Amino acid sequence: MELPNLAEYRQHRDVAQAEFEGVPVPGLSATFYRRSVGDRCATVGHYTYRGRDLLMAWGFVDETHCRFSSVVAADGGWQPPTPGCPDVTLRRADGDGGPVVGLTVRGADGRWVGAVK
Repeated sequence: MELPNLAEYRQHRDVAQAEFEGVPVPGLSATFYRRSVGDRCATVGHYTYRGRDLLMAWGFVDETHCRFSSVVAADGGWQPPTPGCPDVTLRRADGDGGPVVGLTVRGADGRWVGAVK
């Protein structure tokens, strides 16, 4: 599985203050792309944190969950795609009860890539 080529998609929408599972994450932005594939619509979500790549997730708009996802690598490239949605953990200021200050995403290599204030 290769990463989607965003040049083959059209930009669908930008979200300046992106959410994860309905919770706004400071510094997280997302751009969503779409393209027709036969009678289906393929989609890619490209997430950045403070202007830097963080993750991509893709599949089809009629599916509940991502087919594949990829997390940015330490060298700025992309890690190999993994099946399904990324493993994401919200980070809160006071542990479990405080406001969300960032998130971390587990890459294909098992390491957590962080977007924490």
